[in-house]
Amino acid sequence: MKRRVFIKKTGMASAALASSSLLYGNVLSKFNSSNTLNIGVIGTGDRGGGLTSIINSIDNINVIASCDILPFRLEQGLAKAKTTPVGYNDYRKLLDNKDIDAVIIATPFSTHSKIAIDALDAGKHVYCEKTLAKGYDGINNLLNKANASSQIVQTGHQYHSSRLYTHVVELIKQGKVGKISAFECQWNRHGNWRRPVPQPEYERAVNWRMYREFSGGLTAELCSHQIDFTNWVLDEVPEKVMGVGGVDYWKDGRETFDNVHLTYRYASGVTAKFTCLTSNAKDGYEIKVIGDKGTIIIDTKNAWFFPEGEKREVMGDVDGVSGATAQYNPKKGYPINVEHLNPSKQALLDFRQAIVDNKQPLSNVISGAKAAFCVQMGIDAMVNNEIVKWNQTI
Repeated sequence: MKRRVFIKKTGMASAALASSSLLYGNVLSKFNSSNTLNIGVIGTGDRGGGLTSIINSIDNINVIASCDILPFRLEQGLAKAKTTPVGYNDYRKLLDNKDIDAVIIATPFSTHSKIAIDALDAGKHVYCEKTLAKGYDGINNLLNKANASSQIVQTGHQYHSSRLYTHVVELIKQGKVGKISAFECQWNRHGNWRRPVPQPEYERAVNWRMYREFSGGLTAELCSHQIDFTNWVLDEVPEKVMGVGGVDYWKDGRETFDNVHLTYRYASGVTAKFTCLTSNAKDGYEIKVIGDKGTIIIDTKNAWFFPEGEKREVMGDVDGVSGATAQYNPKKGYPINVEHLNPSKQALLDFRQAIVDNKQPLSNVISGAKAAFCVQMGIDAMVNNEIVKWNQTI
């Protein structure tokens, strides 16, 4: 680079950094002075309550407020915090609390976009559970607001933070499996996904995942994690998707499908398949990345490499580590051993660090929006029985 160009570009960068510092100064000054991130949890059901429990084990993050429209859920959420958070039944009042630096949004899918936008307007950093937002308008509205905001927005695709997953993605990008031809992904369970309802009037609020008004069903709640992973590995979004699904097993009045089968096609020639069942849990959660040099298989905690060609019972120099050996599993291949934390805990640690460093998190609003668009495309393909093409600008 010529010296004049270098000086010009570095001068622009310095100006941009100065501008960024001014934008973030008011937001971060209190946080930096106390070295503690004060969190408000909006939605204290299974996920919000679970994240509250995890925060109890993390230094320098405190839950100081919780919110839920269901009184019994709010009571349960408040009880899970090691601190003594303030309880709210209206998230807008929680957002008025000046002591809150950031919020976790763990509410029904249909409410994510509105609450996240309001939180950004209130000057809060946002950790928004997956899937980021429902519907194309909801996704675009939140994306536009986040891009115009000085706050950090992290999407709750926690496997994007897993150090096992980041290691596997790096191996793949280095050519471990060779030229990728396909992904085969599943998240199968055996259960009806229905929660007990203390009073009939709470049915739709408690079992919101069953109703299309509020939910994206299995595609949004489960497939979205693996769709996010596929986009991440390929560094692209699909051209089109086709799929089928139905309410074929649990005849209990639900509207969202109890089984989904989706196939996405990428411009690079890769096909990615996603399956979710609720009537058979064989092999549970699994991702297969299939290439001409081998296959990487990943579950929630472990990964294996299954090479093409000759296999040995013991392989030396594993992943470039001289002298390291791995025992061969005839069904899955050689283990990929990486020390890593619970992905949800790592995601919360990454969220705090992103705020401290004023940097985009690994699972950011862009990657979250891409996954959300893919989810909506998949739902439309199944519901309307059509091939849906990507037509978004991001």
